[in-house]
Amino acid sequence: MPPTSQTARPRANVLGVGISAINLRDALGLSQRLLHQHGKGYVCVTGVHGVMEAQRDESLRAILNRSFLCTPDGMPTVWVGHLQGHRGMRRVYGPDYMLAMCRLAARRGYRHFFYGGTPGVAQRLKQRLEQLVPGINIVGTYTPPFRPLAPSEEDELASIVHQARPDIFWVGLSTPKQERFMAHYLDRLDTSLMVGVGAAFDIHAGLLADAPPWMKNCGLQWLFRLLKEPRRLWRRYLANNPRFLWSIALQLVHLRRFPLENESKRSDF
Repeated sequence: MPPTSQTARPRANVLGVGISAINLRDALGLSQRLLHQHGKGYVCVTGVHGVMEAQRDESLRAILNRSFLCTPDGMPTVWVGHLQGHRGMRRVYGPDYMLAMCRLAARRGYRHFFYGGTPGVAQRLKQRLEQLVPGINIVGTYTPPFRPLAPSEEDELASIVHQARPDIFWVGLSTPKQERFMAHYLDRLDTSLMVGVGAAFDIHAGLLADAPPWMKNCGLQWLFRLLKEPRRLWRRYLANNPRFLWSIALQLVHLRRFPLENESKRSDF
């Protein structure tokens, strides 16, 4: 990787997780700069769920804090950023970022690879985006097993990606699986930018309904998803959300400190 200029990107401290104080335009510009300079990095799209998972797992918190970008996927992270003085911070929602990057990449000639989803989802996503984004160049898809890759499967994936040479490697697993995957495989796979976007695969493949804009803007997207998938998500939201509110209140009134870690190991372009 050729040398690149490094400029520190400000981050909001959300319970010890550094959430990039950016908006969608910033995210696109920084991502394009990394691709143009042939850099290497991964993007974590992080909301309350990811922040709370990181409270229970120091290794996940380190992965988030070492990321190229840790985008504010949920409105609560944006509100915390505003309270910390990051007034230009806006939500960078995973599906919005993905679609905007696909449109930018179609103009710039960047190549895409889709990894994740249940059987058939990545291929369906490819077909839908080829219709939605004229000129998009999707060079491969891979549906992993519902378990860690075996050594032979790792070699197979590395070979497929090496032959496809994607610029952007999209990961559609779930948190924290996708963050761990990107941190583990970034140096092994022949790609520049890895992005974990979770449910964006199902949304853009037309398999999962998205919340209306007013619910997103009010920070109620979690309620929309809970109503759509109560059996799968009730524990996540009904346990995590109250804990987040309590912990962030303690942080904001300075009754508990949540230091940011691993910042010195992060490279920003």
